[in-house]
Amino acid sequence: MAGAGVAGVSALAYASYRKDIEAARRRIEFERQFIETPDGPIEFAEAGDGPAVLFVHGAGGGFDQGLGVGAAFLGDGYRIIAPSRFGYLGTPLRADASPAAQADAHVRVLDALQLEAVPVIGVSAGGPSALQLCLRYPERCSALVLVVPMAWAPERGAGDARLSPLFLPVLNAIASSDFLFWAAMNLAKRTLIKTILGTPVSVYCNATSEERNDVDQMLRTILPISRRVAGIRNDSEIASNLTPSPLEAMHVPTLVMSAGDDLYDTYASAAYTAEQIPNGQFIGFSNGGHLFLGHETEVRAEITAFVRAHLGTTTAVAV
Repeated sequence: MAGAGVAGVSALAYASYRKDIEAARRRIEFERQFIETPDGPIEFAEAGDGPAVLFVHGAGGGFDQGLGVGAAFLGDGYRIIAPSRFGYLGTPLRADASPAAQADAHVRVLDALQLEAVPVIGVSAGGPSALQLCLRYPERCSALVLVVPMAWAPERGAGDARLSPLFLPVLNAIASSDFLFWAAMNLAKRTLIKTILGTPVSVYCNATSEERNDVDQMLRTILPISRRVAGIRNDSEIASNLTPSPLEAMHVPTLVMSAGDDLYDTYASAAYTAEQIPNGQFIGFSNGGHLFLGHETEVRAEITAFVRAHLGTTTAVAV
């Protein structure tokens, strides 16, 4: 009888997993578009009306994370352009998957959409390529916002930056299958909040029910993780081999934001980045973790004010 009970519970769990994974697969097929380039396809999606903003997603993301987090940061009134970075969803991992190569791919997206200059928002592991985009192609970027960015700082030393001490062990345990990640979401959610989302569990527990629902939804959007794991591993490699950038040569207006209790340890490097960029601005919060829990209204107000002040030209550019 006990064996039959366990089998019944297992069958129900697997049926629930199949429902969730099929919904996740349908979701990522719905809005995506592709740009064909000599180096391979680039997947992206766009949503909203108004001035265009390029949104560069973080680890565990893809165009879907870009659209969702972009809408949370900007609200209505903007056209969010959200590419999937190398190794995420429909954009294959390339032999050269460096931030500089990814910046070149971002320009391909702007060219295909005939966008001349746009504000750029880079979040977390999307920070390195967003920064390189603005350094390499300043004429295409009217502003740069770096949110809890993966960034180099001298006190960390070469190769000392990591996604988090537990990130790779957790990733290696769950990324081998979508089912294992789904099971972890249901059985070890707090571990994922700490290691994957870089946010103290206490911050999550003290958040409002709406904020906790948003966090839970962000975890769900990582499914299917099997379609993102190549990009996540590439981000980990980049994080372990960060090198200085010529920040003093930056000509794009830049805002950098972080939180002191971000478990990805971005606060010091974010502040350093803003300090080295001419006229760079830094906004720091003492708490909120990697997701800025409890500060959503302030974060949106700061980002939208900065973006509005530096809107670019979105007329056609020759391609």
